[in-house]
Formats: sequence, C-alpha cells, structure tokens
Amino acid sequence: MTRILVNECKQEVSSFNPVIAGIKDFLVQRGDAFVTYHRSVRNEVGGALVVFHSRPSIEIVPGYSARGITSSGTLSNGAFAQITADFLDAVRHAGKLDGIYFALHGALAAEDVEDCEGHLLEETRKIVGREMPIAVSLDLHGILTDRILQHSSVLTVFHTNPHVDFYQTGERAARLLLRLIDGEIHPVTVRVPIPALVRGPECITETGLFGQCVRRAIDFETSPGGLSGGLFIGNPFTDVAELCSNVFLQGERGTKECMMTEAVSIANQFWELRERMQQPLTSLKESIRIAKLLRGRVVLVDAADAPSSGASGDSNAILVELLRQGCTRSALIPIVDPIAVSTAFAAGVGATIKVKVGGALDGRFIPVTVTGRVRVLSDGQLRSESFGEAWNAGPTAVLECGCNTLVLTTRAVNLYDRTLFLATGQDPNRFDMTVVKSPLCQPHFFDDGAELRLDIDAPGSTSANVRSLGHTRAKRPLYPLDSDVHFIPEARLI
Repeated sequence: MTRILVNECKQEVSSFNPVIAGIKDFLVQRGDAFVTYHRSVRNEVGGALVVFHSRPSIEIVPGYSARGITSSGTLSNGAFAQITADFLDAVRHAGKLDGIYFALHGALAAEDVEDCEGHLLEETRKIVGREMPIAVSLDLHGILTDRILQHSSVLTVFHTNPHVDFYQTGERAARLLLRLIDGEIHPVTVRVPIPALVRGPECITETGLFGQCVRRAIDFETSPGGLSGGLFIGNPFTDVAELCSNVFLQGERGTKECMMTEAVSIANQFWELRERMQQPLTSLKESIRIAKLLRGRVVLVDAADAPSSGASGDSNAILVELLRQGCTRSALIPIVDPIAVSTAFAAGVGATIKVKVGGALDGRFIPVTVTGRVRVLSDGQLRSESFGEAWNAGPTAVLECGCNTLVLTTRAVNLYDRTLFLATGQDPNRFDMTVVKSPLCQPHFFDDGAELRLDIDAPGSTSANVRSLGHTRAKRPLYPLDSDVHFIPEARLI
C-alpha cells in the first residue's frame, strides 16, 4: 500500500484586528472524524481525497486538522504552540509514509511567528527528511515565502477570486503528489516577488485584469513540462515582513529557462496593472446619502469589517450613519455583539428591548443604543450555502429596530454568502439595503438585481484603504503604501 498522510491548518489573520485569536477560534478534528467530514465538503481536502480514493493501492492516513471558524486577529503564541504540537504529533505517529498532503492557507501569523505555514513545513521536514514527497495547497491570499517553497515538494494555489476552486485545487495537489511518488516528475520552482498590494473589482479573476495574469500562469501549468502555477496577491491585512504579491510557477527541470522568462513577464504585466487593481471607495456619509435617494435595492459593502478577511465583525459604522441621516429605507445589518445577544435571549422572542450594539470587540467602534423587537433567536449552527461547511455563529438574535433589522451573533462567521441571513429567516432581496461585510461575493448572492453597489470607505481592520491601516512590519517600499516604488523583477529559482 502507498500510505499518504493528510493534515490541515487553515486560517487568515488581520494584524489590525485588536482581538488576539485562541484555540477556541478553530474547529479541531483528528483521525477518522477529520476525513469523514471532508468526504462531504467540496474544499481542498475533499478534492484530494477523491483523487487518492481513485487508487485502491492508496491508504489514507487521517491526521490533524485545525480550521479557523472564520478569519481572525493575530493568533496567540500559546494557541500556535498547541496547533504546532498537535500537527507535528500527527506526522510523528503516522508510521511509514510514502507521501504527505497539507491543506494550508498562507496568511496565518502568530504573535511571534510571522510565517506559520513555513514553520510547520520546516518542522515537518525535521521529522520526515528531505526526500519525503510533500504536496501543499494554498490560498491566493496567502503570503508566499521561500521557506514554504523550500520545504514543500509540489504546491498548488487557488486560481479563482472569489474562490470557487477549493475542490479543484486539492485535486491538483493530490495528482501532483501521486506523480511525484511514482517518480514521473522532478519539479523546479520559480517565484517572482512583486512589491504591490491589490484589491477591488479588477481582482475578480473571471472579469478583472488580475484574471489575465492568472490565465497566463494556468497556461504554463497546462503546457508540456508545466506542473503548477498561479499568483499570490497576499492578504494586505496580515502585516508581516514578506507581505507582497508573487508570481509562482512550477515545472519540470527542462522548463527552467522558459519558466523564469515567463514568470518575469507575468510579473511585469501585473506591475503595470497595479494602479488599476485598487478598490474605488465612496465615503460613508456620501454612500448613505446616495442610498437614501434610490428606489431599487442597494448593496452596502463594508469590507473594512469583513470576518472572512480577519475583521472582528462588530462594526456599527453604517448603522450609526443610517441613524444620523434619518434614513427610512429598510436595511439588513449583521453585527457581532455577544452582550446584545444575551440580552435578547433573556427577554425572549417578541419582547422589546433597549440595548447598545457595536464595538463589543474593536474599540474603534462606539456602541450605539437602539430599541427593537426580538424577532428570531437561534443557536447559530449554520451550514455554508457555498460549500456545505459547518459554521458556528453562537447564539444569534434578530432584532427589528424600526426600518433597521440587525442580525446579531455571538461569534463572527464568514459573510461572503447569504448563509447567516437565510438561516435566520432574512432574505436580502426583501430589504431596500443590505450591509455585506465581504469584499467579494459571487454576484448571485447580493449584486444581481440590485440597482447599485456601493463600496464604502468605512473604518475597520480590513479596509481596502490600506494606507489607513498602519503597517509597521511589511518590507518597504510597498505600493500603494508608498508612492515612489521602483520594481525590477527578480526570478528566484527554488
């Protein structure tokens, strides 16, 4: 039998979220429970398992999984030490192995460890040796480092933004691992770092300029001698020394010169497009003024408080401005506020309560007092509309405050689809305005049929106005944090 260990560690952090994350912010699974869960979920591990199961001679060794319930603030040293110990214990106790597959993210940072994925890979190598085939899959918002590349054998990265190819990325990693185990391939890797951060609609791979660069990487991946390719645009909110964008290509040894030339060419194209790949923003005051005057449905995008990007989810900035301007259009607004939820549960469905909401976690938001009727109470156990994953928002309450309907949760959950809203009986299409705390969603969730989408320049730890965040660790100069940035592409061969 060919024995393959499968481990997972996925989390993305915002260094500007003041709430330090702990082990409670992860869903931890081990052994058969880990593998059984992923057989029914279309993500990276699920895709890899299907490929492995296609060969009767493969024995899957179920290891350890730590998945962030949603993205978060920086991970505490203690939590990362625990995750590291459990992750590596699964490697030590796996027995004789022929290969390893790790589903990672790339933008996990702890208080004193900036490159958590590189650390896990380096420590794994100390256990299994340099010759062990290790396949890794990463998010394109990951921060690619030389250490990650040096300690992995083959690597795949998402090709889509918003991400819809979790499953396919796992399949590609698994196929490369099997080819490596079979001795069919001898990979070499090229990385070209680009000192630029990008956000916004032009980063949508299907329709935006970023997609042009990604498709060139895919063309290399699928060419004779090509193995893998993609672009990493990093996570602008993970403030670490190696934060930047990257072109990544992996191919057979004979493609080295061609690969280096193509990687530099793609990097130059990306650099030329960098200014156009920024998020246009409308001020908070102006956004609400515009939304008040329209008749159709409006999508109010508050990406500055996006839990899927690492924010705390407790911003009330849009609610405060709606109240200040006396807006009478109906609005659906998600806010994390465990104290307000507790008050709603104590009062019960149908009760009218007066509570403060917002700013429960991030001190930049000042709580605002509202009076509303408790319409729905739930346990917050959700099943993702997009990929079928289990999410836990904790006790959840829907509070109807005049024209504003607040969906209050105990914990942050991903808001890149309608899962939270629909699970609490709130259809975004029935409201004049919906606050969407995610930078990019598939169009059919919110944008389709809306009269207008407004990307709002609101405060928060995941603001697309990256100059406002206050980076201190990222290597400078770095566009757009700095205006005078010169770029000469350097192809690094790993």
